[in-house]
Amino acid sequence: MASIPPPVALKRSLGLTLLTLYGLGVMVGAGIYVLVGEVAAAAGALAPFAFVLAAVLTAFSALSYAELSTRYPVSAGEAVYVAEGLRQRWLASLVGLMIIAAGIVSSAVLARGLVGYTATFIVLPSAPVIIAIVTLLTLLAVWGIAESVLVAAIATVVEVAALVFIVVVAADDIAPGFAAMGHALGEAVRAPSPDLAAGMITAMILAFFAFIGFEDMVNVAEEVHEPGRTLPRAILLTLVITTVLYVLVSLVVVASPVAVAGGAPLALIADRALESSGAFIALVAIFAVINGGLIQIVMASRVLYGMANQGWMPAWLGVVNARTRTPVAATVLVGGVVLVAALALPVAALAQATSFILLLVYALVNLSLLRLRRRRGAAAAPRARFTVPLVVPVLGCVGSASLALALVLLHLV
Repeated sequence: MASIPPPVALKRSLGLTLLTLYGLGVMVGAGIYVLVGEVAAAAGALAPFAFVLAAVLTAFSALSYAELSTRYPVSAGEAVYVAEGLRQRWLASLVGLMIIAAGIVSSAVLARGLVGYTATFIVLPSAPVIIAIVTLLTLLAVWGIAESVLVAAIATVVEVAALVFIVVVAADDIAPGFAAMGHALGEAVRAPSPDLAAGMITAMILAFFAFIGFEDMVNVAEEVHEPGRTLPRAILLTLVITTVLYVLVSLVVVASPVAVAGGAPLALIADRALESSGAFIALVAIFAVINGGLIQIVMASRVLYGMANQGWMPAWLGVVNARTRTPVAATVLVGGVVLVAALALPVAALAQATSFILLLVYALVNLSLLRLRRRRGAAAAPRARFTVPLVVPVLGCVGSASLALALVLLHLV
């Protein structure tokens, strides 16, 4: 009787460098070119400080993810963390579906946004552009994890280089930016006001959204070399690099003479330096769209694959192709849904809910780590190679839940 061959596993192709670039590709997106202006409009010269506060708040959840990724280095990370921590299968399945939905909506929004950026160079009908980009990204994701992340890494380098370039061309504004922030901090301490507090809260919420994306890294855990060692380092390294970039560009914005001229100050600064009339930012945005869309398709397909391996989804979604070493069925399904969403659904409205969804997931993940740390004996969680103080998941849970509530209140007011 012929033996049944063992199932094919995902290929471990990602080291620290590629995984860090993968994380940066999610967090450093095209949105920062507009978002930094909105943060500056809300907080004024305190905008860099708002980014620092948002980074600190993000760090609590990021550290909790880092510990959990060493305990459970598997795909569908958040869903598994909630299943193990809270012991509620329905809640774990819901978390997995919410993460998939967030990835699909994000990718669909990016694919639709590509049409506007390509119009800077050539005007084409929107439907063929969307179909072409989603098909290309899906095929890249099917091709292989190393190939997909390499393409994403190249796009990430372009995005980061563009931000560094903007800082360099406006370097003379960094020192005045520090001075303006210091003066504003002094004024805030001497004469605090409700309007200033409200502006800072709004700015911090906006800045927090710029750091969303680190959670995608845990969903490729089964394709990472030494995940127990590499994942925590990559998560923290990504957060530090992103924070430094955002603080520098916000310092440039609050001190730049062109920052108040429109809603996209980085575009104005770059175009003024290059006299490019929007071409520079449009080109960078195209790289950002390709990068973000590809990473979201990879992430969502890995969550589907991981949920299938846990028995929460049909088994065929957990099958790995022997040649590509990727979950082809899960990837094609995700790509197909992204295409439908980009062509037919009101993704702009749906996108507003993705941040709220992710904040709820962060709160549940932090709560799960708290529950796991309290267990003893046979029910104890697997040993972690990286651990954090117990106060970290407490603050991560409270902070994420508070921001989710603030987001609801801001939309109700």
